[in-house]
Amino acid sequence: MAARETDPKERLLDEAEALFAENGYHAVSVREITAAAGCNLAAINYHFGNKRNLYLEVFRTRWLARARVIQERVYETLQNKKEITPPALIRALAEAFLFGPMSEKDRLRHVQLMQREVIQPTEAFEMVMDQVMKPFLGALGERIRPYLPAGTDQERLMLNALSIISLILYFNFGRESVKRITGRAYDQAFREELIRHIVRFTTTGLGLGAGENAS
Repeated sequence: MAARETDPKERLLDEAEALFAENGYHAVSVREITAAAGCNLAAINYHFGNKRNLYLEVFRTRWLARARVIQERVYETLQNKKEITPPALIRALAEAFLFGPMSEKDRLRHVQLMQREVIQPTEAFEMVMDQVMKPFLGALGERIRPYLPAGTDQERLMLNALSIISLILYFNFGRESVKRITGRAYDQAFREELIRHIVRFTTTGLGLGAGENAS
């Protein structure tokens, strides 16, 4: 049996993530979490101090970890390119998400947790913003800055970066909606088509060059 399955702390994190994602922080009790994890009622206090700390640890060890894996895939792809054009950058971003390492289960939990944080922000929302979103969007903005009109201010730069990543996030995490609207299966061919669309649409919208042909 895998160590993660036998370690009470890991079981608590796994079950807590599933319950928090499905039902929300306030609707989940300590008793539910410990029962699902096969632990006694004192286990959460022993390992995390309280339910709130457990919730934040779910974000640290699960949500942030998944986000960083995707970011690392982007950076690794870009390291292998001699010249990083806007289309190449956007393609690397889209591929990291649409062909990324998340399982369907993890993808669902990931988006459910964040949707709940957007509606009712907690310290976890600030954690995601400060440790993932702001640094990543800042780095993306600096990558595209040389291709934008001279004098583009910081606010416009961040809006451009946010527009790029928002489009990619929707096509990745909104898969059920996309499938129903297009009538397409989310197979490899369709994901490749979506990536080409994202590159063309984004580069054209931002006036960043020749689109997919330049990637």
